[in-house]
Amino acid sequence: MEEEKKNMKRGLFILFEGADRVGKSTQVQKLGDYLKNGLQLDAKVLRFPDRTTPTGSIINGYLQNTTQLDDRAIHLLYAANRWEAKDNLMKLLNSGTSIVVDRYSYSGVAYTAAKGIDVDWCFNCEKGLPEPDLVIYLKMTTEDATLRGEYGTERYEKVDFQNKIKQIYEQHLIKPSWKVINANRDIDTVSNEINNIIKTEINQLIDKPINYIN
Repeated sequence: MEEEKKNMKRGLFILFEGADRVGKSTQVQKLGDYLKNGLQLDAKVLRFPDRTTPTGSIINGYLQNTTQLDDRAIHLLYAANRWEAKDNLMKLLNSGTSIVVDRYSYSGVAYTAAKGIDVDWCFNCEKGLPEPDLVIYLKMTTEDATLRGEYGTERYEKVDFQNKIKQIYEQHLIKPSWKVINANRDIDTVSNEINNIIKTEINQLIDKPINYIN
């Protein structure tokens, strides 16, 4: 693995996607720790939306139900939140730091399209952002997700809406290259499966150029 570290020309962009409360944040953190401590790679964990930025502050108010916004307006704010981060993402990747990201463009499309807005319209403002090298989709039934702590505290955590989100992911967004993981298992079992995927895929990703969403 030390040899792989020396040969890495840039960092890897690994993305976790999925509906709410399927365990993304936990698995993102565990994979970040594995990259740093298990594979001895420089790695950083990131999350979208980034609620610390100017757009993130508005988004946070919307998610907490303290403000109301037009569906297209909030979608564009989510996209702007990712565009705000583009330069930093590229800087990290080009410096050799791998990033493990909790939600990205595909979440933005899934959540807005679930409101009945055209998928292509949703996707247009994502074009030109750096594309993940690997997408891990955590899959769980909505009914099982509702049993997890604090479910329902934010705007989108409603069973019917979450089912629509899953439908958008699975009918329009998931590609053959995505890794679909059964998240309805204990944390360590899921984490070990993800770690094994990374160990298998990393050699193929080392020399891959940075691509952009198109």
